[in-house]
Amino acid sequence: QAQLVESGGGLVQAGDSLRLSCVASGRALSTTYAMGWFRQAPGKEREFVAAVTWNSGLTYYADLVKGRFTISRDNAENTVYLQMNSLKPEDTAVYYCAGNVKSGSYYFRTANEYAYWGQGIQVTVSS
Repeated sequence: QAQLVESGGGLVQAGDSLRLSCVASGRALSTTYAMGWFRQAPGKEREFVAAVTWNSGLTYYADLVKGRFTISRDNAENTVYLQMNSLKPEDTAVYYCAGNVKSGSYYFRTANEYAYWGQGIQVTVSS
């Protein structure tokens, strides 16, 4: 069984911070090479936010969040984090944790390349 469970979302004001967590288990842990965060706002397509590799901890970011968000992983806890600082109203979305079984960074920015998905968690930033 593959499972990704997100937590940490909520309602904050512009400029505040939030940290999302994603715990991986089963095949979502044992078969994945990298983990990513995506988000989807109402009426918009799901977009890449950030990714990190389990082994080396290499990180990748979308330009929109670079410098404000930090992705990290704790291999001992099988957990991936997304630290979000200086939040803006346009960051409001459902955030999804995802697991990628492919090893090339070329695959990390595309939602269709991810095999496992969490249920999503709401992040709302008020102005």
